[in-house]
Amino acid sequence: MAEAQNIPAGSTTAGSIAVAAESTVATRMSAPPSFDVADFPVPHGREEEWRFTPLERLRGLHDGTATVGGEGVRVEIEAPEGVTVETVGRDDARLGRAGKPVDRVAAQAYSAFEKASVVTVAKEAVLTEPIRISVRGQGGVAFGHQVIEVGAFAEAVVVLDHTGDGVLAANVDFVLGDGAKLTVVSVQDWDDTAVHVAQHNALVGRDATFKSVVVTFGGDLVRLHPRVEYTAPGGDAELFGLYFTDAGQHQEHRLLVDHNTPHCRSNVAYKGALQGQDAHAVWIGDVLIQAKAEGTDTYELNRNLVLTDGARVDSVPNLEIETGEIAGAGHASATGRFDDEQLFYLMARGIPETEARRLVVRGFFAELVQQIGVPDVEERLLAKIEAELGASV
Repeated sequence: MAEAQNIPAGSTTAGSIAVAAESTVATRMSAPPSFDVADFPVPHGREEEWRFTPLERLRGLHDGTATVGGEGVRVEIEAPEGVTVETVGRDDARLGRAGKPVDRVAAQAYSAFEKASVVTVAKEAVLTEPIRISVRGQGGVAFGHQVIEVGAFAEAVVVLDHTGDGVLAANVDFVLGDGAKLTVVSVQDWDDTAVHVAQHNALVGRDATFKSVVVTFGGDLVRLHPRVEYTAPGGDAELFGLYFTDAGQHQEHRLLVDHNTPHCRSNVAYKGALQGQDAHAVWIGDVLIQAKAEGTDTYELNRNLVLTDGARVDSVPNLEIETGEIAGAGHASATGRFDDEQLFYLMARGIPETEARRLVVRGFFAELVQQIGVPDVEERLLAKIEAELGASV
């Protein structure tokens, strides 16, 4: 089954490496979620949720001056038996169920899209092949919305692949029924001039398992906002990510896991490598454990490897706990260069320095690539890492 859809169309710091690691809580500092653009003031860069983002590179997505034009993006969906693919209008009741927009760009995307893709996995269906959603930028500005709904006790893998050029603001909803299992692999392999801002909302049912793997390589500016909420106890969410930030690129990942239900689990692990002048990576990891979420077990981790001078990393893990009755909670963040001891160990065994550096970086990313579970996607991403390394080592 296949369906195609056409959607019409910063900051720098002096010094070779700048690293920020903070512990200020940001989960309650932004405006309340809303579908209405008017509920969000135009950002000026001083707001907590925008202070790391170079607003001038958003091409008007943040202030309403970006208008639909050009070829937009082309969406193609390939799905196996047991999956229903629909193109629906704005009045479909399934849109927006997983979560409201939390910033002005997401609200603008929700207000401006014309058609949405809805992919439904039937109850108790166990897919043996992944659902593949290709989003190909063809120039211009576009707004999009997609919904992936997995029925109770169903199992599915979704590959969301972004390529091409253009300016895209979108919302993507993942709705998991009780006992469902969903793995989502979102690949951002845009051309160097593309701009991509998106909010990913996951609503996890009772005893359901959600795994997200976000892979970001391309784009001039990419800002993703994965969010997770639970509807009943027993939900399990794993959020993995890897990014390779080149000279001049801005790649920003802002996560929120909202433990709003007792006895749920979450695990977050993101890793990034940076190279080139003014390469800028931002990782914000927010975990909120509400007072009613007793028995929560959560951990978040961010690691960054700086390959050259001139790169900047802002890494901000936040943990807000409103109850003492939890199973566990923690976070960690670290940024650094190559481990000289690792290089010495490999070179002492006859491995040339260039190859030794490649081995270190491949090992740095290996555990996250293995989380993908789709062989052709894993091979493609490993090849992409090799290509990126070819420019630095």
